[in-house]
Amino acid sequence: MAGTQTKPMKLSRSKAEKLLRILMKLPDHRHRRGRRHDQATILAVAICAVLCGARSYVAIAEWAARSHQNFLRRLGCRREPGSGLYRAPSEPTIRRVLQGIDAEQVDRALAGWLCSLGGNQGEAVAIDGKTLRGAQRENGTQVHLLSAVLHGTGVILGQSEVAEKSNEIPAAAPLLASMDLSGKTVTADALHTQRELARTLVDEREADYLFTVKDNQPTLKQEISELFGPDCFPPCL
Repeated sequence: MAGTQTKPMKLSRSKAEKLLRILMKLPDHRHRRGRRHDQATILAVAICAVLCGARSYVAIAEWAARSHQNFLRRLGCRREPGSGLYRAPSEPTIRRVLQGIDAEQVDRALAGWLCSLGGNQGEAVAIDGKTLRGAQRENGTQVHLLSAVLHGTGVILGQSEVAEKSNEIPAAAPLLASMDLSGKTVTADALHTQRELARTLVDEREADYLFTVKDNQPTLKQEISELFGPDCFPPCL
C-alpha cells in the first residue's frame, strides 16, 4: 500500500486552525515523557493524508514527508531548532497514535469540520448503508455500517455500526446529529423514506431531502402517481 497514489491538499489557515482546535479536545493517553509531536498534529496529518488518498500508515507518512513547509506549519508540526524546518511525524509515531485512539470519538468530533470541506452550501449528503465483507461479530453475524458521505468528493462525514437486532432506520438521525446540514440536501434510498426523518431534517436541521419512493410504500407511491399522473411519476419524495 506504500505506493498508493496521493495528491497534495489545499487547506486554508482558518480550516486548519479549526481542525486543530477540535482535535485538541480529544484526550491524549500517551506518557508525557518522550513526546515529540502533539497528538492533535499527528491526527491532523493523518486525516489530511487520508482525504488525499493515503490508505496505509506508510502512505500517510510518505504523504506528510512530501508536504510543503507552510502546510506542516499550519498543522502544528514541530520545528527543529537547528534547521528551522518543520518536521512531520514518522510512520511509527503515526501508527502508535492511530492504533491507540478511539476512532468513533474522532468521527463524532470531525463530522462538522468534514462537512465544511464541501464549500458549497447546497452540497448534498448521502446516507449509505453497507454490510462489511469478512467482518463478523463474536456470534457470527455480519457487521453493517451506516455512513454519511459528501456528494462529489466521497468524503465520509461519519459512520456508525447498526445494532445487531435493528436496522438502518433508527440509526440515521443519530448519525447526522453532529453535522451542520443547514442549506444542504440529504439523499437516501427507499428504506429511509420516513416521515420522522424528513420532518427532523426540515424542521430541526434546516436541510432539504431527496428520498426514493418504491414498492415498499405502495400507498405513498400511488398517491404520488395520482398527483403527478402515471407518465410523470417522480423518482423521489
